[in-house]
Amino acid sequence: MAELPLSPDVIDAENEKRARYLQRSYEALGERLSWHGIDIEAVTAKVAAFTVAVPSWGVGTGGTRFARFPGPGEPRGIFEKLDDCGVIQQIGRATPAVSLHIPWDRADPSELKAKAASLGLTFDAMNSNTFQDSPGQALTYKFGSLSHTDRAVRAQAVAHNIECIEIGRAIGSKALTVWIGDGSNFPGQANLTKAFERYLDAMTEVYAAVPEDWSLFIEHKMYEPAFYSTVIQDWGSSYLAATHLGPKAKCLVDLGHHAPNVNIEQIVARLIQFGRLGGFHFNDSKYGDDDLDAGSIDPFRLFLVFNELVEAETARGESFRPAHMIDQSHNVTDPIESLIRSACEIRRAYAQALLVDRKGLAEAQEANDAMRAPDPLKGGFRFAVEPTLAKARRRAGGAIDAIGTYRASGYRAKVAAVRPAVQGGGGGIV
Repeated sequence: MAELPLSPDVIDAENEKRARYLQRSYEALGERLSWHGIDIEAVTAKVAAFTVAVPSWGVGTGGTRFARFPGPGEPRGIFEKLDDCGVIQQIGRATPAVSLHIPWDRADPSELKAKAASLGLTFDAMNSNTFQDSPGQALTYKFGSLSHTDRAVRAQAVAHNIECIEIGRAIGSKALTVWIGDGSNFPGQANLTKAFERYLDAMTEVYAAVPEDWSLFIEHKMYEPAFYSTVIQDWGSSYLAATHLGPKAKCLVDLGHHAPNVNIEQIVARLIQFGRLGGFHFNDSKYGDDDLDAGSIDPFRLFLVFNELVEAETARGESFRPAHMIDQSHNVTDPIESLIRSACEIRRAYAQALLVDRKGLAEAQEANDAMRAPDPLKGGFRFAVEPTLAKARRRAGGAIDAIGTYRASGYRAKVAAVRPAVQGGGGGIV
C-alpha cells in the first residue's frame, strides 16, 4: 500500500479553491478546440498518459565548478531522495518513475523496490558513473574510463556498467544509460582514432551483458570535463557507436549537449528516421550545458522537438516509445519545485504538438508554401493548454496549481526539521 508523503487532504483543499475556475477554463478551451475539429477529452487523455522520469540526483541542490549553496532539508541518501520524488509524483502525476545513479544510489535492491512501491514509484533507466572516482575505487578515471589507454582501467569501467545492469534487473529497470567524460584537454594529448576504438571495444563487452529486453542508451556531450576533444562528442559519434554495437543500442539526446544554435529537432528527426532514437534528457540552456529547468529559456525549441515526436507517434503508433527523463541542476531553486514545473512544461510542449494541424502543415510543405507552412505549426504552439494539463493532474489525484499546492503543504519545512543542514562551500554537481 502506498505511503504518500503528503496528506491528500492538502491537495483536495487547494483544488477546491480552484476547481470552478478550472472547469470554466477547460470548457472555454474545449469550445475553441472544437472549432478546429479537436476533441479536448482526447487531448487530455493523451496528456494524462504521457510521463517523464525524474533523476534521483535532481532532488538535491546542484552547483557549478565554482560553488554550491545547499538548501534546507536536502536528502541524505537514496531513500530520502525517493521520498522527494514521491512528492513530485503526488503533486504532478507525471513522474511515476525514478532514474538511479550508481554508485551514488547504491543500496539493497529489495529495499529499493519496497521503498519505491510504498511511494507508488517504479524505476527508469540506470545511470553508470565513470566520470569521477568513487571511494574505494582501485584505479582512477582521471585520464578516461571506457577509452583509457590502460586495459585494467577499461575493465574496471566495464565491470561497473555490468554491476549497474545487475542492480537494474533486480529493481525492474529496462535500460542502461552510459555517459562518459573521456576525452582530452589539449591537442596531441590523445589519439582521436584509437580512443574511439578502445571505447567501442569496451562497450561491446557492456552490450553483451545487456538483457535482450533492455535498451542501451549512448549519451553524447560536446565538452566538459574534456574541453578539446570528447570521445562521444555529438550525435554522429553516438549513432556510429549504436550501429556498431547492435539493435539494443540507441542514441540518447540531452538538450544541452550540443553546440550553440544546433538544430536539435532535425537531429531528432534523423535518429527517428533510422530507428536509433532512444530517448531524451530534458533541460534547457542559454549558453551551453546549463542544465536549466525545461522550457525556461526556449519553450519553442522544446515544442519543435515534440512536434517531431508527435509526427512519429502519429505515423508509427505504439511501436514508437522513446524514453523521457528530466536531467537538471537546481542551483538557486527548490529542486522539488523545479522538477514539478519542468514536468508540467514538458507535458505542455507535448499537448501543443498534439494540436498542430498536421494535414494543413503537410499540404503547405508539399506545395512549397514557405509563407503558409509555419501557420499550422505555430498555431499549435500558441494554444493556451494549461486547462488540459491541470485537468489531467486533478483527475489522477494531483494538484490543479502544482507549485502553489506544494508550498501550501509545508513539505520543505517539514523535512528541513529532521534532515541536518548541509554546510556549503563545495563546488560541483550533486
